[in-house]
Formats: sequence, C-alpha cells, structure tokens
Amino acid sequence: MEHDTTDFGFSEVPVADKARRVRQVFDSVAPRYDLMNDLMSLGLHRLWKRFAVELAAVRRGERVLDLAGGTGDLTRLLAPQAGPTGRVLLADINGAMLARGRDRLLDAGIAGNVDYLQLDAERLPLADASLDCVIIGFGLRNVTDKQAALTEMQRVLRPGGRALVLEFSQPVLAPLKPLYDAYSFQVLPRIGRLVAGDADSYRYLAESIRRHPDQDTLLGMLHAAGFSRCQYFNLTGGIVAVHRGYRL
Repeated sequence: MEHDTTDFGFSEVPVADKARRVRQVFDSVAPRYDLMNDLMSLGLHRLWKRFAVELAAVRRGERVLDLAGGTGDLTRLLAPQAGPTGRVLLADINGAMLARGRDRLLDAGIAGNVDYLQLDAERLPLADASLDCVIIGFGLRNVTDKQAALTEMQRVLRPGGRALVLEFSQPVLAPLKPLYDAYSFQVLPRIGRLVAGDADSYRYLAESIRRHPDQDTLLGMLHAAGFSRCQYFNLTGGIVAVHRGYRL
C-alpha cells in the first residue's frame, strides 16, 4: 500500500503538498541563499563541492546534468571542464533559484555551453542514455520520492556514465554529534532569522537532514536504482557525504 504522506522536516504532510512547501522554502531563501551557505558552513561548502566535482572527473565534450543545481556553484566548476564542445544542464524545480543561478553564472562569464531547465528530479524530460554525468548537490533530501529520482538519474546516463550525490549526512564521530545538533537546531535558525529574515526555513533544513537516509541506506538505494561500483566518501566527519555510482 502506498503512503499518502511524506516527511517535511519532522512533520508529516500529504505527498502532493511537499513540493509546494519546499518551493516556498527556496522562494524565501533565494535572495540570501549564497550568503547563508557561506555563513552556516563557515565556507566549507565550497570545499565539499570542489571535492564532488573532482570525483565527477568530467572531460571535455561530455554532457552533464547539474540536478537541483540552484544558484549554479557546481555548474560554475563543471562548465570549464566540459569545455566548448560539452554541455552542462543546470536544472532546478524552483524558478527563483534557477534565475539567480543564471544571473550569477552570466556575471562570472560562464556562457555558451550551459543550458537552464526547470524540471522535477523525479520525472526528467531527457532521453535515455543521453548524459555522461549527473550530479545533485544538497538537493536529494528535498525530493519527495528519492528512489524515483535516483532511478531517473540512472536512466538518463550512458553506459559508463556516473552519478554523484553530495548531501548532508550523519556524523560518524560520536563527540561531533551533540555539537552538530546544538549548532543545527539553535544556531542555524538564529542566523536565518538575522540574515535572511527566515528562521523557519533553516529549521526545516536541520530537520530535513535528520530525515535524510544515512550513508549506508543511501548506498543501498543507489544499488536499487541500478547503479554499480557504488561507494561513498565522508567529509567533515560525516556531516556531509559524497556518493558515487556508475551505470555499466
């Protein structure tokens, strides 16, 4: 029997309502999204993203999907690697985030090999076996049906293509967990209120991380989606992890 509710942070909401609620969160935070990323991660998000892009190992001429790419941080790193004969598709379900990403990339001189798509990660409007790499950074936990999104990522990859999931995960160092919890539930909402005028969205962020599958569970989901040679890399004590799988 199918579930008719799903998680939205620590709350249970109708499945049909989660996408709308997530959209409201990102509509609210879009103007200060990049500043908040720097503040709440102490700038570490830039290192995490660079590590994920290195694992992606994109080569010139390849076609890459930056899924839930938001304001374009990953695309900014990927586009030069794909080169003028390659293509990076920056995709997000949220129009406000996508517009901000386009403006930031154009301001940085990233143009010519980037396309912008507003789409749902659970139903990609892309042909089978049409891409060399799919990467999703800090977006999978906001997807209603994560397994469907992973299956779609596998479908659109060519044989030999790889998928990477960069996402908040579960600390593997015991002393880190109480500190991380205190920071997440006490400090983050306060920063959100002061900087973005929105404490609730950053409270949702902390809650959504706790509801996201842990490292080994997500690894199993990649296998279930049809990926091979799956592995993950813990960063910053497991606060963040990068999962990688191949379509063989």
